[in-house]
Amino acid sequence: MAPATGRPPHTTDRGGHFAVVDPSTGEAFDEAPDRRPEELDPVVDRARAAWPGWRADPAARRTALLAAADAVEAAATALAPLLTREQGKPLTESHAEVARTAARLRYFAELDIGAQPITDDRPVHSRLRWRSIGAVAAIVPWNFPLQLASAKFAPALAAGNTMVLKPSPSTPLATRMLGAVLAGSLPEGVLTVVTGREPLGARLASHPGIRHVTFTGSAATGRAVAAGAAASLARVTLELGGNDAAILLDDVDVEEIADRLFWAAFRNCGQVCMAVKRVYAPARLHDRVVEALAHRASTTVVGPGLDPASRIGPVSNAPQLAHVERRTARALADGGRAAAGGHRLDRPGYFFAPTILADVPADSPVVTEEQFGPVLPVLPYDSLDEAVRAANDTGFGLGGSVWSTDLDRAAAVADRLECGTAWINHHAELSLAQPFAGAKDSGVGVAGGPWGLYGNLRPFVVHRPEEA
Repeated sequence: MAPATGRPPHTTDRGGHFAVVDPSTGEAFDEAPDRRPEELDPVVDRARAAWPGWRADPAARRTALLAAADAVEAAATALAPLLTREQGKPLTESHAEVARTAARLRYFAELDIGAQPITDDRPVHSRLRWRSIGAVAAIVPWNFPLQLASAKFAPALAAGNTMVLKPSPSTPLATRMLGAVLAGSLPEGVLTVVTGREPLGARLASHPGIRHVTFTGSAATGRAVAAGAAASLARVTLELGGNDAAILLDDVDVEEIADRLFWAAFRNCGQVCMAVKRVYAPARLHDRVVEALAHRASTTVVGPGLDPASRIGPVSNAPQLAHVERRTARALADGGRAAAGGHRLDRPGYFFAPTILADVPADSPVVTEEQFGPVLPVLPYDSLDEAVRAANDTGFGLGGSVWSTDLDRAAAVADRLECGTAWINHHAELSLAQPFAGAKDSGVGVAGGPWGLYGNLRPFVVHRPEEA
């Protein structure tokens, strides 16, 4: 196995480098290669050259991916601290992310999609087979660098494709190390990690040798990725933003759900696409909900992710911190009240106090748009129909949740939500076996489960006449 140095094989250090910042200090602690767009050509060529051999032997692929999962687990003590150092999340969350990466490799390695007969009334035998696509590309954001990378490369490689993977410039190091770890189990050219700032991602999305582009990030960038991929008629899978609402019904036990609701919003410092980003509470319970969440926000330990006492780390990068500050300042200027937090912490690094907002107008951007940080508005409602309308009144449709002691009633409300996934009495929990997809501006295509594997394959039908 190649040493886990953070520098994947099959790349060179030509060109410049860019700094990687520790968000707990705001200071650079390492650097990564800043690849030029023209350097992608030989990388894509290697991926295309590796494809015929990789797709030809499903049994060998399965063995390689299972070995890769073992290697990832073995490297966890190196991967997790590096991930925390560059991304900011608590070390326990980084270890969970590494474990999820290994688990996803095993899950897709074990999926078996064989030939399927097609039954019709014609005198021919028709069988449907599934074939890989070719060299594919993945562009991954900074909030879950390893987990989201594996959500893309595990099904793609299991399907028989090869991949060029580009992490965010904010969090390139753990992904480079992951690439080095995986290289010990995968043939050359099957998975290559490239790092760099724009326009590297734009070039990768539009590269004529790439047949499928999978991207996670903002809706605006997703549109640009889709436009770039259209030049070569490559297919796209876009996992975009979310503005998930949690609707609390009037029979809810506030204290019983408060911890789950709080962490559904504030895990990974609120930087989760399917985190709770708005809470709708019955007017008579609104103040109790605000108080319960504010108590947790004001007493949860915020600090560097490598400190075992920290439960919430810093915002992951300076631009996102500025975005969170703007959203919060606007909410307060609009008449909102910070029941907890509402400000940047006075210390080095990108720390923002966990914030619970009350009295925020429904048209404030912190409600209508994605804040993607440790800020949560709580809004009152008078009728359930009003709450459902408000929850659906967004351009996004990733997830949503309903909280109640009456599960049947909650399920009926959940059926009215315009989103890809609805939870009852919890939020943002996914199994590897289920599909993950959004409605409206939250994405195109499906990740997860067999559906995620099919998204990396194309159908191939063979018709054979019946024997005379």
